[in-house]
Amino acid sequence: MIAMANELRDLTREIDLSRHVSGTGPLRSQRPLYVDFKPPCNHACPAGENIQAWLSLAQSGEYHAAFEKLIEENPLPAVHGRVCYHPCEESCNRSALDSPVSIHAVERFLGDMAIREGWLVPPSTHRTGKRVMVVGAGPSGLSAAWHLSRMGHDVQVFEAGPVAGGMMHFGIPAYRLPREVLIAEVSRIQAAGVHFHYNHKIENLALEKAKGMFDAVFIAVGAHLSKKVHIPARDAGKVMDAVRFLHDAETGPPPQLGRRVAVYGGGNTAMDAARTALRMGADEAMIIYRRDREHMPAHDFEADEALAEGVKIHWLRSIKSLDTGEVLVEKMALEDGKPVPTGEFETLEADTVILALGQETDTAFLHAIPGIQFKRTAL
Repeated sequence: MIAMANELRDLTREIDLSRHVSGTGPLRSQRPLYVDFKPPCNHACPAGENIQAWLSLAQSGEYHAAFEKLIEENPLPAVHGRVCYHPCEESCNRSALDSPVSIHAVERFLGDMAIREGWLVPPSTHRTGKRVMVVGAGPSGLSAAWHLSRMGHDVQVFEAGPVAGGMMHFGIPAYRLPREVLIAEVSRIQAAGVHFHYNHKIENLALEKAKGMFDAVFIAVGAHLSKKVHIPARDAGKVMDAVRFLHDAETGPPPQLGRRVAVYGGGNTAMDAARTALRMGADEAMIIYRRDREHMPAHDFEADEALAEGVKIHWLRSIKSLDTGEVLVEKMALEDGKPVPTGEFETLEADTVILALGQETDTAFLHAIPGIQFKRTAL
């Protein structure tokens, strides 16, 4: 019995803690580091909203407090709740359990309630004595004006057009963003102390800054110029850019399109242009795009909604030339995600061609200012 007892051994070897592979044993070469990250939804929000804070207040029924917390970062909740592509929901932890919280729907609910109840924010009582000039009343200019005003500065917004909103007003169709919603939220910003100057295009920035005795300038002119592309044409008929088309569809008189409309491009603007063409009476609206659906820049649900409304999408096609009533396209193939010509052609019928190939910013008024340099970057 004694001999058997002496032969008993533990099945598990003794651990040599001095050789701990991660370097955190008794002989440490590393130590844990605490890092304070934002919640995933907040981190993904392009507007920098404190989503968990206002969502918690809304959940408890404190809607006004939730609204006040929301507009600390974003002064356009009713607009944002309609047109934002809500990347916050893609990062929501709840999706690992069942489905993400519909953050954008709650934001829209709070924004609409604020409009309905007439919730306004009085001008800031703290005044700095500083004057800031904001060039452009689009989403960037409006947001900058709001935050600068809340900080106590005197903010003057100069807008070349007759109304505020920029591409929100002239680029996003009314079926996605009702104009009365946009106007109401701009009115709230104005009531908070921001001053607007419409139909005032800035030609000489240095002169305007000096004349108004401004301490700083925020430039938010947006991207209202459509990118150009050379397409050979014998008698092209009606060719227009998407930005101008959406602008004219909004302000009138609406352009005459004919029965068939072709939109060249694969972004969200192309989807909006095609869907607007159908609403304006076109019998057929098609999108011509040189890559496949997986590589298109438009959000996937935008394509789904366009297809559901009857828009036809011709993937892997590039326009080679235009003629009256016809569009000559070349079939493309993808190599490492890039379209390459195949030498195969086909003809599509179209009375009007709308070019939706991206936008650029008009910075001509800045080139005369000493010390400002421009660098073109590829997106």
